[in-house]
Amino acid sequence: MRKASQAPPSRTLGDAARPKILPRRLPVTSGAPDAVPARIVNEVLYCERLAFLEWAQGEWADNEYTDEGRWVHRRADEGSGQLAPVDSAEQEDGRPYVARSVWLTSERLGLTAKMDVVESADGVAVPIEYKRGAAPDVPEGAYLPERAQLCAQVLLLREHGFRCDEGALYFAASKRRVAIVIDDALIETTLAAIARARALCEVTKPPPPLQNSPKCDGCSLVGICLPDETNALRGDSEILLHAGEDGAIADVAVESTDPSPRALRRLHASRDERLPLYVQEQGARVGVEGERLLVKSKTSPTEARLSNTSQVAIYGNVQVSTQAIRVLLERGIPLFFFTYGGWFTGRLVGHDSKNIDLRIAQHRAAADEDFCVGFARALVAAKLRNARTLLRRNHTAPDPTLLAHLEQLATKAEQCDRIESLLGLEGTGARAYFGAFTGMLKGDDERLGAFDLDGRNRRPPKDRINALLSFTYGLLAKDVALALTSAGLDPLLGFYHQPRFGRPALALDIMEELRPLLGDSVVLHVISTGVVAADDFVVRAGGVALTPPARRRVISAYERRLSTEIAHPLFGYAISWRRTLEVQARLLGRVLLGELPRYPNFRTR
Repeated sequence: MRKASQAPPSRTLGDAARPKILPRRLPVTSGAPDAVPARIVNEVLYCERLAFLEWAQGEWADNEYTDEGRWVHRRADEGSGQLAPVDSAEQEDGRPYVARSVWLTSERLGLTAKMDVVESADGVAVPIEYKRGAAPDVPEGAYLPERAQLCAQVLLLREHGFRCDEGALYFAASKRRVAIVIDDALIETTLAAIARARALCEVTKPPPPLQNSPKCDGCSLVGICLPDETNALRGDSEILLHAGEDGAIADVAVESTDPSPRALRRLHASRDERLPLYVQEQGARVGVEGERLLVKSKTSPTEARLSNTSQVAIYGNVQVSTQAIRVLLERGIPLFFFTYGGWFTGRLVGHDSKNIDLRIAQHRAAADEDFCVGFARALVAAKLRNARTLLRRNHTAPDPTLLAHLEQLATKAEQCDRIESLLGLEGTGARAYFGAFTGMLKGDDERLGAFDLDGRNRRPPKDRINALLSFTYGLLAKDVALALTSAGLDPLLGFYHQPRFGRPALALDIMEELRPLLGDSVVLHVISTGVVAADDFVVRAGGVALTPPARRRVISAYERRLSTEIAHPLFGYAISWRRTLEVQARLLGRVLLGELPRYPNFRTR
């Protein structure tokens, strides 16, 4: 057990929510990287937070604009030609030499750049940077960030002996080449941006997000940055938060002076069109051919396009070829391993997040007893209240005494100062909740008679409902672990659940408050609608397990639930459950790095 905190029971919910974090980076490196990329010079002047997330923390995401930009750069990225020597003349036909995808670096400037196109002749060079949009109608020919990026390339060419007085921007949308003059003022701004970029790498806390900026609308990293959400939770915005019916977020709600406060912008897609691939037939083999994953089995061979696959989950004795594993790692598609019965055992991913500062902050917070207790008591209180809400919504005749008991336990959890005591309160609430679980089932008594529940049990589950609960909880643990990994966190190191070999403790932490809303609701749905019946289970040696066909149907119901859009109880916009998992993981990262005062628990209305 984790050592008990000495905090007095009168402390409020958020007092210990922020871990004690040093303001500067631990000495894991000797400072900022040696060379600042020219594109980061652009981003520092456009949005410092974007530059920090992309360069210091290694975050990246694509959207329609980045895909379009990649298409515009397709020829330049292929690379062709060579940069002419400084003392060379123009070609015989009078044309300059043209080199594409030219990479230059200067140690003195601390600068590096991959230039799209460089035209050179007689010791004079002109860099040309491609942009996907249209040329703006401004006196300078382009906005400052683009001109500074081009200026950085000019400085690099000068460092390598070329005379370079100007550059050019080619705007693909308007098919127009715009000459950019490099003057002393632009050079001074560019050098200052290089210094600022290096300074951003010296701290762990990101720069504050922009306030209601139109720059956020087309940014591919907006779902990682969460500008409106972060501003609202910090109290830096007049955006009105949407509190639940029980006042779930009363301690972080922001009062607005605007008589018609703005709703948060929906800045990210709630659906991912890619789908997971589940393979559970014993003896099946997963291979790869071109752009397809091939699943060879005796009964149901199938295939899936790599571009449409978000993850691969295998159950029991399923073989995966080394070629398929390598392709999955290269494409960033995680491979999850389950036991035959559905217990989540581990994952195989490519390189983890580069955000080492977040990992350090996570380990520091895990060693902070006050933070762990503050985090855990809010988590347990939210779980108990979400379970209470599920009972109120679905039980045919909810017992007022039971509902009051769950609310009382949640209130006690908010005042608790020991992890051990929280475990006791959670266990008491679980016994009361699962004691009334069958009252939420719908259907005729004859069909429901086979679904009895005598408390929560597992390893192995001893009845049909517990078999369903264990299976869906395993699926949820897998998806929460994936969301945490995407956010740069270690799913094995938790704050409430004890670290244990191979146990995704942090994933279990985050999924606690979501168990009733995702795991339990799926179980209620598949039983009440007849998706599973009594003969869809195997009873053997005192344990109960789902048959393979029933598992497939439960997985389909679970995936449909994750794709369902809801109105976010805190931010008000429509969002899928799957996207909600990632938002919660990224908000936890903001807390650990000291950007947010406390973790915003997910409480349904």
